[in-house]
Amino acid sequence: MIWQLNFLLLFFAVVSALTAISVKDLLSTVVLLGAFSFFMCLIWTEMGAVDVAFTEAAVGAGVSTAFFIAAVYNTTRRTKD
Repeated sequence: MIWQLNFLLLFFAVVSALTAISVKDLLSTVVLLGAFSFFMCLIWTEMGAVDVAFTEAAVGAGVSTAFFIAAVYNTTRRTKD
């Protein structure tokens, strides 16, 4: 395993998760959570757990993101803050 690549992927995963928490727009949050799932998929692949990475890509970045986007379009996108 290449530790620099692992550190870079971990950095991007943490940044996308923290940004998703702090963003007020719901659609931006969904996109950032999809990016987080994608980075987690890459981390699992780098660790050698290809089956877990495939499941994370299919469920986390694929299906969950699509359901969240459908839910966002059925609600209001901006908060009153």
